[in-house]
Amino acid sequence: MISRIDLRGDALPEGPALRDLLPRAEFDVQAALEKVRPICEDVHHRGDAALIDFAERFDGVRLDQVRVPAAALTRALEELDPAVRAALEESIRRARTVHREQRRSTHTTQVVPGGSVTEKWVPVERVGLYAPGGRSVYPSSVVMNVVPAQEAGVESIALASPAQAEFSGLPHPTILAACALLGVDEVYAAGGATAVAMFAYGTESCPPANMVTGPGNIWVAAAKRYFTGKIGIDAEAGPTEIAVLADDTADPVHVASDLISQAEHDPLAAAVLVTDSVELADAVEKELEPQVAATRHVDDRIVPALSGKQSAIVLVDGIDEGLRVVDAYGAEHLEIQTADATAVADRVRNAGAIFIGPWAPVSLGDYAAGSNHVLPTGGCACHSSGLSVQSFLRGIHIVDYTKDALAEVAHHVVTLAEAEDLPAHGAAIKARFGWKVPESK
Repeated sequence: MISRIDLRGDALPEGPALRDLLPRAEFDVQAALEKVRPICEDVHHRGDAALIDFAERFDGVRLDQVRVPAAALTRALEELDPAVRAALEESIRRARTVHREQRRSTHTTQVVPGGSVTEKWVPVERVGLYAPGGRSVYPSSVVMNVVPAQEAGVESIALASPAQAEFSGLPHPTILAACALLGVDEVYAAGGATAVAMFAYGTESCPPANMVTGPGNIWVAAAKRYFTGKIGIDAEAGPTEIAVLADDTADPVHVASDLISQAEHDPLAAAVLVTDSVELADAVEKELEPQVAATRHVDDRIVPALSGKQSAIVLVDGIDEGLRVVDAYGAEHLEIQTADATAVADRVRNAGAIFIGPWAPVSLGDYAAGSNHVLPTGGCACHSSGLSVQSFLRGIHIVDYTKDALAEVAHHVVTLAEAEDLPAHGAAIKARFGWKVPESK
C-alpha cells in the first residue's frame, strides 16, 4: 500500500540532491495558471454575471445572487447541531487565545539624540478569505482564517466558499454557521479561481480586497499566483502533507492512524514516515491495512494517497539522519514520535507546524490545539510560515529627525549617494544646509 525509500548506509547528499530523493506530489501550478487566466479575466469584465455562470458550470447550480443573504447565515446557526456548535466555539476560543498573543505593538528606537525610527503595525484594510468546499466541508478553515484577521484588527472581512447544489446554491450550512459564530456577515457563494478573481478585481456585489488567504485546490493556487503583485496572498497551498519522524519507541497504531488521517484529505495528500527502525516500519505497514479497511474514503482518497509517489516510508540510519531528511522535506505537518521528542523537535529547522509526542497528533492542530492549520506546503516551510496575525499586518517605519540629528550624519549620506552615482540624493541633503555639508562633530 505504501512504498519504501532506503537511505541507510551511504552518506546523505546535501541540499537539492537530498530533496530530490524524497516523495512529493506532482502539482503543476504553472500549467494550471494558463487555464485560470481566462476565468479570472471573465470575472474582471463581467463581474457577478460571470460568477453566476461559473457556479452553474463548475458547481451545477444556477444562482440568483452571489452574496449569501443574512437570513441564511442566521438560519444555519440556528439549525447547527449543538455538539458541532460547542466544538466550533471551543476551537474559536483556543485560536483566539493563541493568536491574541501574536499582536505587535508600536515601538520607537532612539537612534541618536533627536533622531528616531518608530515601527508601527497597521492591519490591511480588507481581506477576502477562502474556505474550500469540494470533497469535504471545512468550517475549521473558516476559524483559522477569520480569527487571526480579526485579532490583527482587519476592519473589512469577507469570505467565499463554493456554491452547493444540495443547499440551493448556498455554501455548506456548517460554513455559514461558522461565519455567523465569528460575526462575519459578508459571505459569497463562489469557489476556486472565481472566488480569488472576485476578491482581486471586485464585482457589483463584492468590493475588491487587499489580500486573499485560505487553502484550496490547484485552481485556487494558480489564481493566487496570477494575482500576485495586485493583491497580497498567504501562500500557494498545494496538497496537504504529514511527515512523522519516529523511532522504536513510537506506537505503530498511532503512526498508522496519523498517516491515514492525512491521506483522507485528497488522493494527492502526502503521508511520509521517516524512521531508523525497520521493526516500526514493518509494524506500521501491517497496521495500515486493517485501519484503512475500517474507515471511509478508501478507494477515492486514502489508497491513492498512500500508494502514490508522494507517500513513502523512508528508512534512515539514525535520528540525526532523520532530522536531515525532515528538514530537507520541510513538511506542512511534522510529528515527532521519538524518545525525548521535545529535544528532537527543538532541532528541527523546517516545518509548518511541529507536533510533539504521542498525544499531540495533527488532528488536534487541525481543530482545537489553538495553533493555525493554514500552513506552507510543498517544501515551502524552509522559507515561509503558517497563517498568523502577522500575516494581516504591515510594518511601517516612521522616521523623525531634528536638524541637528540630520546634520550629524549628513556627510555620510552625501558620501554614500556619490558612491552610488546618485548626486541628487546628496543634493537633497545639501539643500537643507545652504548647499554646504555640515562637518561631523
